[in-house]
Amino acid sequence: MLTFPAGAGEVTADLDRALLAELSTVVDTATAAFEAYDHTAALVAVERFFWTFCDDYIELVKERAYGDGAAADSARAALWTALDVQLRLFAPFLPYVTEEVWSWFHSGGSIHRSAWPAADELPPGGDAAVLTEVGTALAAVRKAKSTRSLSMRAEVPHVRIAGPADALGRLARAEGDLRAAGRIAKVDLVEHDGLVTVECEF
Repeated sequence: MLTFPAGAGEVTADLDRALLAELSTVVDTATAAFEAYDHTAALVAVERFFWTFCDDYIELVKERAYGDGAAADSARAALWTALDVQLRLFAPFLPYVTEEVWSWFHSGGSIHRSAWPAADELPPGGDAAVLTEVGTALAAVRKAKSTRSLSMRAEVPHVRIAGPADALGRLARAEGDLRAAGRIAKVDLVEHDGLVTVECEF
């Protein structure tokens, strides 16, 4: 099991649990690929998750992670957990870099003597689709800013997101993180059949 640094809280926020649910799937996929001697498939799965982690998740939670209270503790615990697990997943491919980073927050011991990650290290019950939905919405907001040659830190007064009820329900569970990351003043979720659409009003 993972050993958290002093002061780390529990992973309770929906977006944080979504990240770790997706990571659990990646651990299973990479493990199965290694057992089948398919090292390329293992690396592809780990790299794909890494870029989602960097491009979407970190951007979505970085403000919350610097805050106080249970929500901030949840973000920090999820970040620490994801880093710990990803380092071990990357260790066979990047032995020196992972060893160095591992030493920054593990006192003593080599990453190459640590246990290979297992899905049961991660909290159960998260819905990975929450991260997918919110990451897609954030990408649409970023694209709208880029199209208008605006800074990514520019404020967006209003965003209207329309789509099926299940998709909107997942978005609602992480709306606060979406608003913070996109600098959005107000989000309206409007139910309709068909694909999710995101409209920004500047």
